[in-house]
Amino acid sequence: MVAELLRRVEAGTPAGRDRALDALRALAIGGVVLGHWLVTALVADSGTVRVASPLRHMPQLAPVTWIFQTMALFFLVGGQLAARSHASARGRNVTYRRWLGARMARLFRPVAVVLAVWTLVAVMMLALGADLATVHALAKLVWSPLWFLLVFAALTALTPLVARLHPGWPLATVALVDLVRFSLDGPAWIGWVNLAAGWLVPYCLGASWARDRLRTRATGWALLLGGAAATAALVLWAGYPASMVGVPGARISNQSPPTIAAAAFGLAQCGAALLLLGPLRRVLSRPAVWAFVALANLSAMTIFLWHQTAMIAVTALGLLTGRTLPGLHTVPDGPAWVAARPAWLPAFALVLLMCRAAFHVHEHRRQDGPGHSTTTPEQPQSC
Repeated sequence: MVAELLRRVEAGTPAGRDRALDALRALAIGGVVLGHWLVTALVADSGTVRVASPLRHMPQLAPVTWIFQTMALFFLVGGQLAARSHASARGRNVTYRRWLGARMARLFRPVAVVLAVWTLVAVMMLALGADLATVHALAKLVWSPLWFLLVFAALTALTPLVARLHPGWPLATVALVDLVRFSLDGPAWIGWVNLAAGWLVPYCLGASWARDRLRTRATGWALLLGGAAATAALVLWAGYPASMVGVPGARISNQSPPTIAAAAFGLAQCGAALLLLGPLRRVLSRPAVWAFVALANLSAMTIFLWHQTAMIAVTALGLLTGRTLPGLHTVPDGPAWVAARPAWLPAFALVLLMCRAAFHVHEHRRQDGPGHSTTTPEQPQSC
């Protein structure tokens, strides 16, 4: 059975497909999932469940976020694929409306399902007498990561306009906005300009990649070394936080909205990704490795949308034992929590696989007509 699956995936993969792009997207989604599971805790306290972060109690864990904050990779790959897809659609005389409609349907169809399910769950919890603060905390935990999909959708819609935009322009915008916010006492709301500008940096870099404007190895080293040096300087001497994700109670967040430190860090990640292209392509020539990446990409949206639900489900089942389980219900304030938390990751993953089995069908509904794609297990859909 396994051999047959490997054969089907290998046979169904187009000869010209860049498998490294699929691997980078899988790494991006995997980083987000593991990052959320490791730096988010649900604490049971006097009949209420609240969200807590070990980063607030143990700021020395900030380097963990350097590994698992991988959203820049998703926007890099997304910009590359969107620019290439739009150029291909124009070449086939597919209208912009048809092209965008197909991409938005693939993006938001599974989102509608998770929103519907969690609306029903929230109503049922309240009807059964659950504490309002608990319901709000859990629903927010599921829905809050959806912000990035709205940004990604907006950038996708603007692809014809931004595909030729040099990444330096949005990078300069992020720096200017930070200058106004932090040095010139500007209004706080101006920071939200960076919600678009910050993610435009890797997105435009990906679009330049699609137009063969990057010498991937030279550019990779420049981005990696320059981005890392700039990030270190901003953290050490400009007062930016070391954590690349938001920390509850912190005066400044690198992500809400993105700062110049986050943008520089994203550039370093993009540089590392470009340098990894060759090794990834060699590794992915092995059928077993490629099959794993291909199948993971088939469920990328489902995994992203339901990973917080999996963590919540395991936490809720643990509460039924009547015990406060270390690393699951306890306050993330010390080494004991850090040591206990990894033991729960397999349980989260198992429940996530169950969610994947139940909901991944909404990621692959067939669509007919120009500009629409038909996805098969052998051909993962693009960003």
